[in-house]
Parts: sequence; structure tokens; C-alpha cells
Amino acid sequence: MNNKQPVLIQGGNYSDERGQLDFINDFDMSLIKRVYFTTHFDTDIIRAWQGHKIESRWFICVKGSFTIKLIEIDNWENPSNDLKICKYVLSADKPKVLHIPNGYVNGFKANVDDAKLMIMSDYRINEIENDQIRFDKNKWGEWED
Repeated sequence: MNNKQPVLIQGGNYSDERGQLDFINDFDMSLIKRVYFTTHFDTDIIRAWQGHKIESRWFICVKGSFTIKLIEIDNWENPSNDLKICKYVLSADKPKVLHIPNGYVNGFKANVDDAKLMIMSDYRINEIENDQIRFDKNKWGEWED
């Protein structure tokens, strides 16, 4: 297990007669090499569990809301069944960035239909080989909110 922990970087917003400004000014994007989006059309879709030994990721909810769960993996070939699950809720109306360091698997589901998540990575696609690890979505119990 590594000594890095997930970090939730707080943002904020400002409104006036012109509209609303959302910001996450404390987020240092200097490590970001790739950005992509995932949209969940309904709340029944669960993406779990996938992770990376090397790559780190950052999640921002840009539409709707997501529940995200993280598990630090103790052994990639045969992880324990009783690992601690950390739960986060990201919402587009309360800007935050969730940093997921390498060594973790994640799972997520939309809390509302058509929710959209922006995912950023510190590696380009195909820059590292065999780093994406997947486990069955029920390995650590049935998915619950």
C-alpha cells in the first residue's frame, strides 16, 4: 500500500446579476496530460472497480451528481475482501476535485440521470502498459449508495 491518500479539493462559486462563476482555484493542473468525460444516462449504471498501480486521476462532476467509492489495494494479484471503502459525493453545483492517487481502485454511479463526470489523468493514453486493473463490481459487496 502507498502513503498517498485521496484528496478532496474544495471549490466555490460566485453569483451576481450576470450569472454564476464556478471555480476550483486551489487545483494545480500542472500534472494533467489527458482529459475525458463519461456520461451516465441513468442511475442504474455502475462502473466499478477499476484502478491503476501507476496512474493518478482527478474527478470533477460537471453535470448532476455522482457517488464515488475508492479502495486502496493491498495486493493487486489477490486483494483482501475486507478493504476499507471511502465514499465521496461530487455535485456540479458544489465544485470540487477528487484526486485519486495511484494504488486505488474506484467505482462510481450517477445520482441523477444524465450526470457527467470529467476525468483527468497524469498519463497520456497508451503511455504506460498494463496499468488498468479491473475487479468485479460486487467484489467488495453489493453496490449501495
